[in-house]
Amino acid sequence: MTLERFFRRRPPQQKENTVNDDLPDLWSKCPKCNAQVYNKELEQNLRVCPKCGYHHRIPVKRRVEGLLDAGTFQVTSGRVKAKDPLEFVDTDTYVAKLERARKKTGRESAVYAGRGSLAGLPVVVCVMDFEFAGGSMGSTEGEEITRAIELATKEDRAMILVTASGGARMMEGALSLMQMAKTTFALEQLANKGLPYITVLADPTTGGVAASFAAIGDIVIGEPDALIGFAGQRVIEQTVRQSLPDGFQRSEFYEKKGFIDMVVDRRHHRETLANLIAALRNQPKPEVTALEIKVPEPPRTGIFGRRK
Repeated sequence: MTLERFFRRRPPQQKENTVNDDLPDLWSKCPKCNAQVYNKELEQNLRVCPKCGYHHRIPVKRRVEGLLDAGTFQVTSGRVKAKDPLEFVDTDTYVAKLERARKKTGRESAVYAGRGSLAGLPVVVCVMDFEFAGGSMGSTEGEEITRAIELATKEDRAMILVTASGGARMMEGALSLMQMAKTTFALEQLANKGLPYITVLADPTTGGVAASFAAIGDIVIGEPDALIGFAGQRVIEQTVRQSLPDGFQRSEFYEKKGFIDMVVDRRHHRETLANLIAALRNQPKPEVTALEIKVPEPPRTGIFGRRK
């Protein structure tokens, strides 16, 4: 039998390693240290690599769960729906892009906000979702953030804002840029009542978001190795015609230069924020500990992923 006939006559084979099909759902590869991390361990570690500390992006709901006291969060966002005042069209209509973002995230905007308690302290938490149109700031996002700040002001709560955004939303033009002033004015009312405002800059925080409400917190915290800045590095280098230093636009660089106050591992955000809020409100230090990490046992697999 010739080789040609052998391969032609050979019946289609089932994949021997079909059990490997579920491996992408069980393991993730860390982009920094290349370690294979068990996904359940990664999730329970607030999506921080247990090997090297690399901070993966984290869903907004999981972030809130890791911050607030269990069962205290009440969602207040989601009542404002974005429109298309400029009837913007590029490769697709703005309306179509918004609809895709809504289906992808299950939300009306890139902002997820609500009231709750952190170590017993009353707070309003507002988190920007990079999964929704790159976390870009449009009129709806500005309105949701403003409403969250006004809620904190009305109910005498500290304000925590976590940013992750590509900046202003170009499809809304000047209407998007107006949100910088709108949110800043609301924050002035919060400050007049002496209520704390703390921002957490996650990866990435850029453009009009970095240039407005993200940078003017009473305390500005950066996540490790988060990309922070207004314009891109290439644009800056072409403008100033100079090479930029290593680590430029990363949170550690900004901490050294005084632009942000501290870089804090996500697993310690809960205790750090609680202590800061208590100090800013002249209250006793709350009883709160660092996140307790429970590491599940990884599935035992053979050489091809077969369970033993």
